[in-house]
Amino acid sequence: MRVWDGLDSSSSISFSSVSPPIATMIENANLQRALLRRLTELSPFHIFESTKLASIEPGPSEPKQDLLDLSSYPAVTLSSGQKILTRLLVGADGLNSPVREFAGISTRGWDYERHGVVATLKLAETDIFPGRTDTVTAFQRFLPSGPIALLALPGDYATLVWTTTPEKAAKLKTMASEDFVAMVNAAFRLGNVDLDYMNNMEDGQVNELTWRSSVTGIREDGANIPRRVESVQDGSLASFPLRYRQADSYTSSRVALIGDAAHTVHPLAGQGLNMGLADVQSLANTIEYTVKHGGDIGDEMYLSRYNSEMWMQNNRMLGVTDKLHKLYGVGWGPLVGVRSLGLNLVDKMGPVKGWLMKQAGGIGT
Repeated sequence: MRVWDGLDSSSSISFSSVSPPIATMIENANLQRALLRRLTELSPFHIFESTKLASIEPGPSEPKQDLLDLSSYPAVTLSSGQKILTRLLVGADGLNSPVREFAGISTRGWDYERHGVVATLKLAETDIFPGRTDTVTAFQRFLPSGPIALLALPGDYATLVWTTTPEKAAKLKTMASEDFVAMVNAAFRLGNVDLDYMNNMEDGQVNELTWRSSVTGIREDGANIPRRVESVQDGSLASFPLRYRQADSYTSSRVALIGDAAHTVHPLAGQGLNMGLADVQSLANTIEYTVKHGGDIGDEMYLSRYNSEMWMQNNRMLGVTDKLHKLYGVGWGPLVGVRSLGLNLVDKMGPVKGWLMKQAGGIGT
């Protein structure tokens, strides 16, 4: 992976591959298919398809004689009318979590006033690497409006994650596909003034990039900048608002929150999904521990193990990404020089880079 400052091209950091790899890029559709296939192997397990959540309420307040008191159990009503009482309700229902609202858990945070533009891109062959169809290096460039990253996918495809202002994101989405591709290629090669000019053009970004590339003498070496993008996959271009959110707690009585229901992180470090998967692993370990010790999986005393482990761990990652976003969003000359010096120093410190790679891969301590 190569990361560099858009306001100082001499400031960069590179992470070489390690064995075993610390991370793997997986397309969402493939991940979903694998998870669904695994669920079908578990028994008993029920999937309610074409069904929505209607409401969540406390269980019956007056138990019948000799029956278990269910008043603390969440009662989930589906759009089909079916009602389910559960000892533990896991909220994996996103930013605007109905489960979190039912549990009365507050969140803290703010909006970044930035949007993330995402797309699946096809990369072109180059004269440097004729016939090359593999993408093995991730690239990220910090621009004043936010970072742009190109992440490797199998074959000659890559995923784009471009953080920019809502206005620029809206403009990018309305461009002709060839002009959008030109803007992506320009974002990894041209200066911020050039990018702003091209973004304000009604059309013709392809010809503009060709001319500007010819006069700036960009070296297409495939190492310092990514291969040129050839096309964008139909239907893959989208955008979403970026936010910082952290729930005050990940648990309450008979409720546990995971993923975006518990926290929302800036995508610049690519840690959103990893954090959610770590939540799942920690909660599963907590449930296993509780069952082995004869406890109630919905008891907050046992659920606190999960909350204690993950809340602070995720809070550190939220803080790091938030500070990086703010640090690289400043264009003031002296600060640019200081951060460039810091990035170059870290690039020369092998042990520090190794630690950072392990943290990013979720295998650090």
